[in-house]
Amino acid sequence: MAAGNRTWERPTAFPRRGVKWAVYAGIVGFFLWSGVGVGADPARIAQGLGSAGSLVGDFLPPSATPRQAQRILDKMLESVAMAMVSTLTGIVLSVPIAFMAAENLSPKPLYAINRGFISVSRAFNAIIVGIIAVKAIGFGPLAGILTITFKTVGFFSKLLAEDLEDIDMGSVDAVRASGASPIQTLLYGVVPQIIPRFAGLSVYRWDINIRTSTIIGIVGAGGIGSVLLTAFNRYDYQYVTAILLAIIAVVLVAEGVSAVVRRRYN
Repeated sequence: MAAGNRTWERPTAFPRRGVKWAVYAGIVGFFLWSGVGVGADPARIAQGLGSAGSLVGDFLPPSATPRQAQRILDKMLESVAMAMVSTLTGIVLSVPIAFMAAENLSPKPLYAINRGFISVSRAFNAIIVGIIAVKAIGFGPLAGILTITFKTVGFFSKLLAEDLEDIDMGSVDAVRASGASPIQTLLYGVVPQIIPRFAGLSVYRWDINIRTSTIIGIVGAGGIGSVLLTAFNRYDYQYVTAILLAIIAVVLVAEGVSAVVRRRYN
């Protein structure tokens, strides 16, 4: 067939139409099987939606005594402090790990070891890490700091390492060819290329850590989460609403700061 007579065909990952529909049918079947396996009963869902209406009434209006309000303030400040310390500590630890996990800058054995550590750090949810930290060093914000720091390293190192792998190696080679030492090559050939992304990632991770610090207190790792769990256990739902509003306010402020900083560096 002449090139001018060819018709455009939509790209597809399937060799034949029958294979495509078989895959689609398998996905739908797996979804239905998963729903049945977890007990997603439509009647139960409908009943739950009906109960949710009355539960919402129990949450309103938000209420807190002066002592409870002071408790919210103290624990919220503790959560913010945990996030700040964890973000700084996690970033300091992440930078060397990220450089050693960049395939274009690190020897293969070192690359594999650090990539493995990053994968392990990302494999566990913060709640699981928090439980382990509480069991290891006891209740309190220190366990929360260790938890968030560990999760920060996995997140930050992975994204920074991928950015390092995308840098222009021509600039690096030019600096190296000028007689620069390995440290000078990193400082003048690599670092300037990743500073904007580094700043954006730092603020983004701080934003995530603010939210994480409000949750891990549920397992005893400090912060406002412990107060929230206590209020739920006492069925003091109006107090719960006051706590949730405080969390939302802090997260919104953190999100606003994060957005402003990212716009300045993008």
